[in-house]
Amino acid sequence: MDIMTTQMIISVFTLIIYLIIIFVFNKARIKYAGGKVGKVINLILVTVCLLFIADYVTILGNFVSQEILETIRALFRTAALSFLAYGGSKVANS
Repeated sequence: MDIMTTQMIISVFTLIIYLIIIFVFNKARIKYAGGKVGKVINLILVTVCLLFIADYVTILGNFVSQEILETIRALFRTAALSFLAYGGSKVANS
């Protein structure tokens, strides 16, 4: 029987948190469709999805070098934060 490594436990825990966030905000998106609240919820959902991809790109570790994985991770994190910043400024100005 394999013992779960610390990294695996952390990955499972963050996966559960991501799924809870996506589930809760998706329900809120349906309830508060339209308006500024709906736009903010969509911003949060897209940001969380991009951060999720950034965290779990390590699954491709057997197929891609570590340097490329770190580059992909950095790109998705940057995309998530940029999307949130740009979208937030658009919502604030509307």
